[in-house]
Amino acid sequence: MGARRDALFLLTGSGISDFAFRIAQVALPLVVLHETGSVAATGLAGGASGIPVLLSPWWARRARQWVDSGPRLAMIACVQAFALAMIPAAAALGVLRPEVLIAGGLLLGCGDALAAPGRSALLADTGDRWGPDRAVLLLTWQDGIRRVGMVIGPPIAALAIAAGLTDELLWLEAGTVLVSGVLAVSVAGERSPAISELPSIRSSLRERPDVLSGWIARGIGCFTWFSFTLGLSVIGAERGRPGVYLAAGMSGYGVGSVLGTVVSLAVIRRIPPVPLASIAWAVMGLCWVGMGLWTTPAAVAVLAAVGGVTVVLGISAISAVITRSSAGAERRALLSGQSVVVNASSSAGLLIGGPVIAAAGAELTLIASGLLTAAVAVGVLLVRSHQRPRAFPLRAKADSRPGL
Repeated sequence: MGARRDALFLLTGSGISDFAFRIAQVALPLVVLHETGSVAATGLAGGASGIPVLLSPWWARRARQWVDSGPRLAMIACVQAFALAMIPAAAALGVLRPEVLIAGGLLLGCGDALAAPGRSALLADTGDRWGPDRAVLLLTWQDGIRRVGMVIGPPIAALAIAAGLTDELLWLEAGTVLVSGVLAVSVAGERSPAISELPSIRSSLRERPDVLSGWIARGIGCFTWFSFTLGLSVIGAERGRPGVYLAAGMSGYGVGSVLGTVVSLAVIRRIPPVPLASIAWAVMGLCWVGMGLWTTPAAVAVLAAVGGVTVVLGISAISAVITRSSAGAERRALLSGQSVVVNASSSAGLLIGGPVIAAAGAELTLIASGLLTAAVAVGVLLVRSHQRPRAFPLRAKADSRPGL
């Protein structure tokens, strides 16, 4: 019961904090715009928060190994809550300036760079104590809950803002992060044995080519993600139905993600991880091609649902490789690297997304992005199929633990 209870606390904390984040992200630009009168300032906090995450392979190598227990994760949550509270507090005092936004974003980014992989690693360790392959199941459910928040969070935020609540949503996010830290306090961590040299992300990948292959497939999917979100938004605006196409796509994607979460454990036990990940993002790419060719709300919803199922299966496949082949310090290093891959590729895609859509059109961008995603995913599968497979180096060690 201890492992199940710890898993419930960690999943609940992760779910409510991410849900509050989705709500607050709608309110944040409005608060900044109202207080500063500057459109350019609306992205300062979010942009600044991404810098520490992208640089974390260098500065966080030792710090990420420190976050190996619930109490330490709760301490990081306190730092995150403080950073989040800086913006509504400054707005209430009438001193919300660009330097405050940048400082708050940098501090929040430092916390995120440690908390996100730390919580995932702690959740995976809890799964190891629970039973075989429970680690990947818990990581999959964590991702599934996050995707549900992506779908229902923004509409709830819109209703709250319409009711006159904006600053309150930012305070809610800070408070929710504190609650998530409180929930983690009682979770026992599994301290890693002392080692002379902390593993880097690169060294942890050296014996795990399957992880690298999965990251390449996932990274290209994150890089071209803008064609789905920005592209559908532009299509709706151009056709005089603003928000309709994106709402259809996100709703379908959310439904598919939940279904993928439910069936993921059964699938990853039957299909090797690299082929599964490659097929997942190849299908996702073909779904984007279909959206570009048959751009109606119904077609977008159905194709997005198919894509949602496959992407969850692809992410679960990568999580399976990581959790089955690593533990302790190396697992935290790999989960940190995965966070960097997702954030860096997504940020790069969003950076070029607007100009690309403006030049090529949203439909053509969807088609081109889908073909690129599918081609890279298939290429990863072909390359790995010609390489000699390697055994998971820590599998025997992991399976020898009590309770597994």
